[in-house]
Amino acid sequence: MKNAIQGDVIDADGYRHNVGIVLCNSQIQVLWARRSRHDGWQFPQGGVEIKESAIDAVYRELYEEVGLSPHHVRMVGSTRSWLRYDVPIVNQRANGVRFRGQKQMWFLLQMLADDSDIRLDLGEKPEFDRWRWVDYWTPVRQIIAFKRNVYRRALTELEPLALQVTSPADPSA
Repeated sequence: MKNAIQGDVIDADGYRHNVGIVLCNSQIQVLWARRSRHDGWQFPQGGVEIKESAIDAVYRELYEEVGLSPHHVRMVGSTRSWLRYDVPIVNQRANGVRFRGQKQMWFLLQMLADDSDIRLDLGEKPEFDRWRWVDYWTPVRQIIAFKRNVYRRALTELEPLALQVTSPADPSA
């Protein structure tokens, strides 16, 4: 049975369906973004809406949060299963289901566009106010503690695919 909080899907165990986006450039660096009005940095991510596939959510969130469209990226792969984390000190209820945290499917995308195509200002309330390319493993060291294990698991699983990412201009690609 699925329930919704503001259009998002919450499973029977209290986990909100969510997608995480690891956007990788040809130097195997990943896009790391600072949340607006906060000090925290994270990967783009967001909830899967009712009647929306995880892949559709990836492309919607990619556009809403960093201004990129499907033609700006190449889908490289995803984690094999959902990864969960609990949100500390949350005890919200919706439709009789307690909200515990996020249930995320992680997707690795290769950046095909120019850095200048990244836009953080397209939404009414932009999610991020800054971004930068960082070493592939930097996010595991910098993410808030309650998300760290999920980030480590996602990056570990996606690493073999990330190592195959090459420049779009590379003739051997």
